[in-house]
Amino acid sequence: MVERFHRPDGSIGQVHPLRVLADDGRVLLAWLPAGTPIVGSRLVDGRSMAEAPLDQRFRIPRVPVPDFWHRTSTLRRIADDEWSSVWWFFDAKGRFTNWYVNLEVPLGRNALGVDRIDGVLDVVVDRDGTWRWDDEDEAEVAIDAGRLTREQLDRLRAEGERIGALAERGAYPFDGTDTDFRPDPAWPAPQLPPGLLAGLSPRSGTGPAPAPR
Repeated sequence: MVERFHRPDGSIGQVHPLRVLADDGRVLLAWLPAGTPIVGSRLVDGRSMAEAPLDQRFRIPRVPVPDFWHRTSTLRRIADDEWSSVWWFFDAKGRFTNWYVNLEVPLGRNALGVDRIDGVLDVVVDRDGTWRWDDEDEAEVAIDAGRLTREQLDRLRAEGERIGALAERGAYPFDGTDTDFRPDPAWPAPQLPPGLLAGLSPRSGTGPAPAPR
């Protein structure tokens, strides 16, 4: 299965292959280990998002590139009707570090997996349940550039507040569930659909795990 991140114009940005661990038709639990090949994205001039000044990040066209999921392995809970997905982060030694809540606009499923629009604004939840917003500055710039609407951001912020309240109470998924997760060492890395990387310019990165932006 893959998770595809769409842009508002309908084009597809990043594509992440996932190993499905559980799926009841509404909630998907899946695994993406560090080092897995993905379809990433770069600015058309070759820079990563982080390398561009804030006022340029959502105005310069982007192109898909072959890449790898870097640094942290992630266990992901993706609910079809929720404007977020919860990612458990694990370091190179397999130790749980924290939760990262990717705020997203859900677009349903397709034959290959799930479709989402990355909401730019995110939430970081520490092991003790404290939480904070991430990328608030990018979210405002994304609105100015037409990447998100104000109404979408308001809905995403409300979702972040809901997630924060769960974290403060230590409620699922922030109650310790799956923080001891260990993948079977015999599992191969998830695979992208055949041919998806064909024709893309090689520009794999070595930096931190790429955001779906």
